[in-house]
Parts: sequence; C-alpha cells; structure tokens
Amino acid sequence: MTDLAIDVDAVLADLTALAKVSGGKHAGAKRLAWSDDWQAARAWLLQRLDELPVTIEQDPAGNLWAHLDGAGDDGAFVIVGSHIDAVPSGGWLDGVLGVTAALGVLRALAAADTPPPVSVRLVDWADEEGARFGRSLVGSSAAAGTLDPDDVRDLLDAGGIRLQDAMAACGIDLDAAIGATARLEGAKAYLELHIEQGPVLLDSDRLAGAVSGTVGDERYLIRFSGQSAHAGSTPMRLRRDTLAAAATATLEVREIAIRHEGVGTVGSLRSEPGVITAVAGFTEMMLDLRHLDAEQLASMLAECRAACEAAAARFDCEVELRRVFGATPTPFHPRLVALARAAVHAAGGGDGEPIPSGPLHDATEIGRQVPTVMIFAQSNPPISHTEVEDSPDAALRVAIDAYGRTVGSALDLVAAGELEATR
Repeated sequence: MTDLAIDVDAVLADLTALAKVSGGKHAGAKRLAWSDDWQAARAWLLQRLDELPVTIEQDPAGNLWAHLDGAGDDGAFVIVGSHIDAVPSGGWLDGVLGVTAALGVLRALAAADTPPPVSVRLVDWADEEGARFGRSLVGSSAAAGTLDPDDVRDLLDAGGIRLQDAMAACGIDLDAAIGATARLEGAKAYLELHIEQGPVLLDSDRLAGAVSGTVGDERYLIRFSGQSAHAGSTPMRLRRDTLAAAATATLEVREIAIRHEGVGTVGSLRSEPGVITAVAGFTEMMLDLRHLDAEQLASMLAECRAACEAAAARFDCEVELRRVFGATPTPFHPRLVALARAAVHAAGGGDGEPIPSGPLHDATEIGRQVPTVMIFAQSNPPISHTEVEDSPDAALRVAIDAYGRTVGSALDLVAAGELEATR
C-alpha cells in the first residue's frame, strides 16, 4: 500500500511564497496567462521542481510537466496538478492550491525509501482561466485533442493582441499545440485539488468534499450591428441602437437561466464608438451558459440565440453569434470519486455526497480521456476570482491531506491494473 503523507505545512508555505511573488495574498493575483507575470510565477515553480529528482519539459501547448520515475516499466503514469495562471486581480488559491499540493506529492514520493509503484507526473496546465482571450482550458484541451487552432488564433485581448501572437511571445506555436496529445499516452489517472469557489461545502459544514464532475458550458461572442448616429439629432424611433438590443438580450439571458435552473452570464458588453454623444452602432456581448444536464444546456442555448435574434429585430439591427468554447458535462470516474470521498472522511473533512462543479477545470477536458477526480476545499467566503478569495486553514489542511491519500490509493489501483479506463 502506498502511504502518501503530504507535508501540509510545506504546501501552505509554498502557497504563501507564491502569493508574495505574484501580487500579495489578498492584493489580487498577477498571473495572467501568456504574460510576464505568469512566466515569473512559472519560474518560481521551476525553482521548486529543480530541487527534486524529476525530468522537466514543456509540451507544444505550453503545459509544464515534471516526471518522477516509478517502479513500473510499462510507461504508465498518474497525473497530478492544476494551473498557475489567474484572472486579473484574482484570488491567491485558485489553481495554485492544486499545483502546490501536486508539488507536495512529488516531494513525499521522492523522500520515500522506495519509488512509487507507478510513475507520477506533475502538470501546470497553460491558460486554464481564459481570462485574457475568453477561451478557457487552452493547454488541457490541446492535450485532450479538442483544441482547433483556427477557432482561437484570432481571439483578441483588451489591447488588441491576438491569442496566437501572445502564445508566440512565450515561445509557443499555436499550430503545433495539438501535438500535446502525446503527453497523455500512458496516463492512467488524473487527480486535481481545488478550492470550491462556491457555498455548498460551507453551507453543509464540510471542510472538503469529493467532486462528482463538472457542468457543461457554452460560450459565445455575440455581435450586434446597427448604425452609429448623433445622440442629439437622431429620434428614438429611427435609432438602430445595438447597445439597447444587447441589453435587452442580456436581461432575457438571466430569465432563461432561471427557468432552466442553470446559470447564464453576460460578462461584458463592448460598444462602438463608445462615446456619450453617439448611438452605439456596434456592440459585442460575451455570453456564458452552464448546466449539469446536456439537454437543458442545449435548450438554454437555443432560447438565448432566439432572444438575441428577437432583440436585434426589435431595434432594427443585425446579429452574428460565434461559438468560442464549449464543454459537455463531464462526470468523474466513480471508483476515484469513491476513493476521494473516503479520503476526505479519513482526513477529518466529514462525509457527504460528492458535489458537482459549476466552474470548469482542466479536469473537464482530461476527464474525457483519462479516469479523473477532483477534491474541493471549502471556500469561505464562498466566492472566487476576487482578491478576498480564501479558505480556512483547517479546510486547506484537510483537503491537502485527503488529496495525498487519494493519490496514494490511485497509485495502488493503477499498479494492480484495477482502474478501468472507462467511466
């Protein structure tokens, strides 16, 4: 049996140290993907990995890997990790809890008297957040084989920089990124630790919990085209006001999400010419829809499309919808979910039904290809993507402990050939 006891204090110290080099614990994380700040955070991680007997490489999509040899010689391995990038002014735990816990896994295994029964690979996925260009899970979707370079190359950030060019500035060729699929050959399991980013564990008085899977997601850029006109001389009845059309659609998105018991978010409305004295002749709307049920998600999308078309017609505008990201609901591997639930209970986190994840994670993509599970640490306050993001010390300790126990059990299952590849 693989007894994997992570040094929890070392993981917490790493979290604090990384926060210091990326903005401050509650000052807003500065680790936006493909930026200098992100590369500086990775440099910090590389320094820690250099202290261990691991082989380090970066794959064609920009994902960072560290390989620790196990006793087996059949090429099988277990993946641990998460992402180090963050949203602008984000929290100090989002993503990096999983990376530092995975670092703790490698440290514990490297310090053991015998090698693990199966090789272990830490991964830091590139651009999980999608905060800069609107396309999440870039690195993990490349590894999973679901990234189409033509769908994302011309996505622009707020400064007008293309995703393809931002990646190139970091030494990554977008067209070669699909070669990252080779990194999953031999992968037998993927385990990720994360904060919940919501209220379920807090409301049920649980410090940590196993995760049953992630919801499906549909993400669109919606462009309304009308006519710019002078705000003083253009009668209301003659206006082709795209901002009015987009605002009308935005309110309907909210009602659609409520009716279907899902979530719908318009994260941004950007209008041109963008001055106070002119009718908006062009407005771009960012739409994100999520639901645990695939059929409900499809219905939400159809109704939102219809709402946008109706709003455009009402204000004599045209509308174009462009899909920039999609993910089907991803249930996690039941055997691994059961292991994680037992580990949380053994670590003192309480027992309870596994919970679904509303936010997407790299596990969404990898879970389609490899047996996968996540563990959540309680969030308190129950929010994320903000400077005040936090988790109690007790919750972090339990979750890190439970994560180590789950990885150890997964290694034994893989070594025994008892972890089937299908969900």
